[in-house]
Order: sequence, then C-alpha cells, then structure tokens
Amino acid sequence: MVYELEQYPEGREMEKALVRLGCTIPVPTVFIGGLLVGSTNEIMSLHHKGFLNSLLKPYRALS
Repeated sequence: MVYELEQYPEGREMEKALVRLGCTIPVPTVFIGGLLVGSTNEIMSLHHKGFLNSLLKPYRALS
C-alpha cells in the first residue's frame, strides 16, 4: 500500500510523526507489513541482495 503524504490533508502531520518516531530517513518511507523498512535506497538494497521478495511474499504483493 502506498500513501502519498502530499495527497492527504494530514500528510504533513504524518511526516512530523515519523520524525518524532526517530525516522530521519528521506520520504518516501516504506513500510512492509506495518514494519518500517526504510527509504527507496533500503528497498533497492534488499532487492539487489535477493531479500525483498521474501519480505513481500507473505502479503501476496507479488504476482
């Protein structure tokens, strides 16, 4: 699921909440199964290392 923060009236507050939670990573911030994974850099790193599919598979996010 993707949330485009700028599309929501409360998007700025959501971004502030991420900062309060200690997230200093750039937006977009990616969550998988409710867990913070990181930015697109972390997603690409997981993909290149072959770990991304195994994270997504339980959520039927792959076709």
